[in-house]
Amino acid sequence: MKSIRFYLTLAVACIIYLAIKILNKSSGTSFVGMVTLKLCPHFLAYCREYVKYAITITGTNGKSTSSGILAHIIDVNKSKVVHNLKGANMLTGVANMFALCGIPFSRFDYAVIESDEAYLNRVYDDFKADCLLVTNLFNDQVDRYANVSETAAYIQKALDKNPDVQLLLNADDPIVSNFGKGKSALYFGFEDIQYCSESYQNSDIDFGEYDCVCGKTLAYTKQFLAQEGHYSCSACGYSRPEPNFKGYAKIYADYSEIRLIYKDKEYDFRVNLIGLYNAYNALAAVSNALLLNIDFEVIKDALLSYKTAFGRSEKTVINGHDTIIQLIKNPAGASEVLKTVDLNSNILIGINNNIADGTDISWLWDTDFSRLKDAKGKLVTSGIKAKDMAKRLVDAGVNENKIIIEEDVQKAVEIVAGSDNKDAKVTILPSYTVLMKLSRMKF
Repeated sequence: MKSIRFYLTLAVACIIYLAIKILNKSSGTSFVGMVTLKLCPHFLAYCREYVKYAITITGTNGKSTSSGILAHIIDVNKSKVVHNLKGANMLTGVANMFALCGIPFSRFDYAVIESDEAYLNRVYDDFKADCLLVTNLFNDQVDRYANVSETAAYIQKALDKNPDVQLLLNADDPIVSNFGKGKSALYFGFEDIQYCSESYQNSDIDFGEYDCVCGKTLAYTKQFLAQEGHYSCSACGYSRPEPNFKGYAKIYADYSEIRLIYKDKEYDFRVNLIGLYNAYNALAAVSNALLLNIDFEVIKDALLSYKTAFGRSEKTVINGHDTIIQLIKNPAGASEVLKTVDLNSNILIGINNNIADGTDISWLWDTDFSRLKDAKGKLVTSGIKAKDMAKRLVDAGVNENKIIIEEDVQKAVEIVAGSDNKDAKVTILPSYTVLMKLSRMKF
């Protein structure tokens, strides 16, 4: 018999959420969850009974987009799904999602849960997922994760608590694929990638060297993005596992075309999102959807109707100007995003170093900003670290006289989107809390 505390907690959660909305105090993506867990510490264990099949998605980059695509596919398939759509991926955010999803009056076919790498372990304390998808592991927020090995250790700790979980891993990432050793894991990865846009070329990029889990340097026959590619280690024999879901991608300026081979069948689909990183996100989500035996025609149609989460390659209009907003938060992800930037657009880079962003901004100096030397429009830096960002651009070869420093984000947006020429496009590259501020602005 369920705890009366559980039902009382659900009632209190709804009351708090209504009060937040009436008072317009916050987006309500975590506070309700924080109160919920205070009142009922094992709240998620009760919620698990209302979900037939649970999928958790973690990794450094791509969690929000991969989980968003997968949840959208499931929804288009007319299955009932609960998903932390707004990206609140710590324990309180997951609890928040369940507290407001209609339980105990609703049951769900699927839960698609985006989880912060460090909090997956705590999610699994009470909520054992059936499937875990891991996107990639890059150096990120060094104040939270000293290095990528520490991030991997958090995920491994979660796996130790849920040893029977079905693993779906990125074969191209040597750190991620290592989770599958000794387990019946499934893998997705790209066999080949073609760049079909002059504005987005990857062939001359030097990604540097990466170490195997044994500590020796990996050898690559193909290297796509940071450590992702086709790798092997001559010292210990570790190498890229053969993917169960084999992808072949053509990357264009505004979209990607992907061919996926699974169980000797070929599937072709288009992703209306820019960049190789989004091709990886789509490959991960589609692989998971096929694993759930969702009909491919449903998957294909869902991809065409998917609308990205706020700030994740989101296209919008500000003051009449076509605008793209792309979150940046670590060297690998930011460097890849910068390859897709329209150099004719007005560009705003907003950097904060609040706790949610990561207080250490040394990652800016590991990011390749040199492409912005050729920016032709306005180039504005904003946020708490606007001056540091400007200095980084100068170090990357950008003319100091070209940079406009405006710490106030609202005013910075007005600068890049203030042209009377409505054909002028805008690119905004924010850190996380700048992105959250943008989400609350009226344009």
